Amino acid sequence: MSDIVEVARAQVLEQGNGLSEHQALEALRLPDERVDDLLDLAHEVRMKWCGDEVEVEGIVSLKTGGCPEDCHFCSQSGVFDSPVRAAWLDIPSLVKAAQETAATGATEFCIVAAVRGPDDRLMAQVREGVRAIQDVVDINVACSLGMLSQEQVDELAEIGVHRYNHNLETARSYFDSVVTTHTFEERWDTCEMVRKAGMELCCGGIVGMGETVEQRAEFAAQLAALEPDEVPLNFLNPRPGTPFGEQEPMSAVDALRTVATFRLVMPRTILRFAGGREITLGDLAERGVRGGINAVIVGNYLTTLGRPAADDLTMLADLKMPIKALAKNL
Repeated sequence: MSDIVEVARAQVLEQGNGLSEHQALEALRLPDERVDDLLDLAHEVRMKWCGDEVEVEGIVSLKTGGCPEDCHFCSQSGVFDSPVRAAWLDIPSLVKAAQETAATGATEFCIVAAVRGPDDRLMAQVREGVRAIQDVVDINVACSLGMLSQEQVDELAEIGVHRYNHNLETARSYFDSVVTTHTFEERWDTCEMVRKAGMELCCGGIVGMGETVEQRAEFAAQLAALEPDEVPLNFLNPRPGTPFGEQEPMSAVDALRTVATFRLVMPRTILRFAGGREITLGDLAERGVRGGINAVIVGNYLTTLGRPAADDLTMLADLKMPIKALAKNL
C-alpha cells in the first residue's frame, strides 16, 4: 500500500492536485508519530501554491443572539437556554471596530449577524454600516448574514461587500445531527449564488462535533467541490446550554492532523484558523500555522474570547510570515 504522505508529495506538492475524499481519510488515519511529516508537507504545499503571506481578519457581531435556528454548537440560538441574549450594535460602534481591526494590519473586516437570513431592517443596517466603514477605513468588508435570496446577494455585491461567509458547518451526512431547522442544501445554494455574483466565498465549518473521521474526510471533499476562496476552520468550543455543551474538545493531535489534511485537499485555498483553536491547540497553534494555515482571525470571536491580537501578530513575526497587504483597487 502506498504511503499517503509520499502520494500527496507527488500529487499535491508537485502537481497541485488536491487529495480525494478517500485519500483524505488515509491522511486523517495516519498514526500520531506521522503527524509531523503530514504537517511539514502541508507547509510546503502552502508555501508553493499560496505563498508565504498570512491574511489577518477581524470580526464583529452586528446582531447577537436570538437566532431562530437550532445549530447545536451555537450559544446564539434562541432555541437553547444559553447565556447569550439578543443585542444590536450601532453604526458608530461598528465603524470603531473596523478601525481597530485595520490598526492590527488586517485586510478583512467581517460583519456578522445571528439570523436565519437578513430581513429588511438588517439589510438596511448593513447598507449603512458598509458605507460608513468604506468612508473612513481602508479595509475590505465581508459579511456573514445567514441564508440569502438572489436579490440580497445582488445587493451585497453592488454595495461593495468583498467576501461573504456562509459555512457548510459539517459533512452532508452529519448535518442533520447538527442542525434541524434548515438543510445542507439551503446552505449550499446560498454559497453557489455568492460565487456567481462575483463576491469571494468564505465557507468552512467546525470539526470535533462528534463526526466520524470518515465524515471529516467527506466534509473536506465537499468543501473542495464548492471551490471557496477561503475556508475558516473552527474547532468545537463546547458552549454551556447548547446540545453540544458537554462534548469534550478534540485532541490537539487530531486538530493538527485535520489542519494538514484540509490543506492537502485544498492546496490553493486560504485556510483560516478560526474559533476554538485556543482551547484545542493552546501553545501548539504555532505548529498549525507551520502546517498549512495561511490566515487567522485576530482578537475575540462572536461569543468566545480569542487570543489577544498582539499575540497572534507576534507569533507571525517570530515565524517570519509577512501579513498580507490590502490590495488596492485599480
